[in-house]
Amino acid sequence: MTAKRKTRTREAIARVNGRELPLRNHAERALSDYFTSLNGHRPARLYDLVLREVEEPLFRVVLDYVHGNQSRAADILGINRGTLRKKLKQFGLAGS
Repeated sequence: MTAKRKTRTREAIARVNGRELPLRNHAERALSDYFTSLNGHRPARLYDLVLREVEEPLFRVVLDYVHGNQSRAADILGINRGTLRKKLKQFGLAGS
């Protein structure tokens, strides 16, 4: 993906109808949509589900943002490099 296209993608994600939406609002909208899709069924172990669904893409996007630099990724994530490497291995991203 070109730098220009990445910038346009970030702008599209960061703005809806010209209004900036922080990450919290995106998460709230996604969770609200998830509950709507349940059609009245009760979710179970939602905390674990959310962590599983969010954690891997978080690591992928941060690694992409820092062009694979694990030291910078760990710094951005606020974790030490050892923890980062453990998570990358867990998600099959160790070669990234």
